[in-house]
Amino acid sequence: MNTPAIDALTATAREHAADFEGPHAVIPTMHLAIVTCMDSRINTFRIFGLDSGDAHILRNAGGLATDDMLRSLVLSQRRLQTREIIIMAHSDCGLHHADEPRLRAEIVNDTGSAPPYAFGAFDDLDAAVRNSVTRVREHPYLPHRDKVRGFVYEVETGHLREIAV
Repeated sequence: MNTPAIDALTATAREHAADFEGPHAVIPTMHLAIVTCMDSRINTFRIFGLDSGDAHILRNAGGLATDDMLRSLVLSQRRLQTREIIIMAHSDCGLHHADEPRLRAEIVNDTGSAPPYAFGAFDDLDAAVRNSVTRVREHPYLPHRDKVRGFVYEVETGHLREIAV
């Protein structure tokens, strides 16, 4: 059974197909990957003035450099020619000050087992960005680690601030 949101979105997709401007090259024109959070308030294309085909936009909860995110970055660089990486977290993130042990206990209570992964809750937003930048810079399978920078997007004001690493 489809939800009303999915129905509305698929109708919009059909309209998009009717006036589709044509495909872009698979290689991002800016040779850039952006790691950010899945938060629906983050419009990465608008924040950076990007168009379709300009950059890889990789998203997960918290915009963290998890093992799976590193896997995607390795493919982005080794197969699709990206050379620079932006790590962008944001204010008012659901993982900021989250009680991870409580969440895990809730899941165990509901399902009878704990997930095999961490959720990545953090208390210090800037430190979380620095940690992700460091993980990327130290990842041995990434050939391009010299142009990695971290930022925090403030969802309340639209400002972007760089985090010194």
